[in-house]
Amino acid sequence: MGLYDAYLATRHRLHDAEPPAHVALVLTERDLLADGAFDTLSSAIGWAFEYGAERVTVSVSVLDRAVAPTLVRELRRLDAPAETVVRGPAVDGSSEAGTDSGGDPATGAAAADDPDAPVRILVGLGGKAEFAGAVRELASDVADGELSPAAIDESDVAERLLFPEEPDLVIKTGAERLSDFAIWQSVYAELYFTDVNWRDFRRREYLRAVLDFQDRQRRFGR
Repeated sequence: MGLYDAYLATRHRLHDAEPPAHVALVLTERDLLADGAFDTLSSAIGWAFEYGAERVTVSVSVLDRAVAPTLVRELRRLDAPAETVVRGPAVDGSSEAGTDSGGDPATGAAAADDPDAPVRILVGLGGKAEFAGAVRELASDVADGELSPAAIDESDVAERLLFPEEPDLVIKTGAERLSDFAIWQSVYAELYFTDVNWRDFRRREYLRAVLDFQDRQRRFGR
C-alpha cells in the first residue's frame, strides 16, 4: 500500500461515521473486456469487505448478448467468497434465467440461490427489466386470486425483485450514469462517480468513495 493509500485508510479508520454496509459496483461489458479487469474486480470486492462492507452487489450491463455466457463463466471464477451468487441471461435468449455458484453457465441452469450470499453478481439484466418482471409476478398473483390489488404495497414489489436489498453506496466508474442499475433498490443509495475508468480503478479510488459516503448526511428521501 502506498503512502497516499495509507493516508486515506487512516482517515477512514478514524472517521466517526459508519462505512457503507452494502456496496454496489456498476460496470459495463466494455469495462470487463479490458486486460486485468477481472483481477481489478476481485480486488475491489476484497477492499469492500476490508473497509467495512458486509455485502457487495456487482451489476454488469450487457449490450452484446453473445458475450453474456462468457462473462458469467469468468465471473464465477473470481477470487471471491465461496458464497457468491452469479445471475445472468441464459444462452438460449431468455432475459431472466440465472446461474449461480452451483449452476451451469453453459446451459443456463441454476441451483438454488443463497439469499444471504455476501457477493451477488447480476449480468445483463437491467433495472427496468427486473422491475417489469416483478410487476408480471404481481399481476399473475392477482389473476390467480392470491393477492388483492388494493393490498399491494412496496414490500410486495421488493420481494419479487432479483436482489431486493438496498445498497448504501453505488460506485460507477468513468461516467455519471447508472446504466439502468437497480432503479427500485438504489432510490435512496448514495451515488459516487469516479473520475477514472475501470481499468484505472485502484484501492485509492475505492477509499475515496467510502470517505465521500462517510462525509455525507443521508436523508433517505426526506
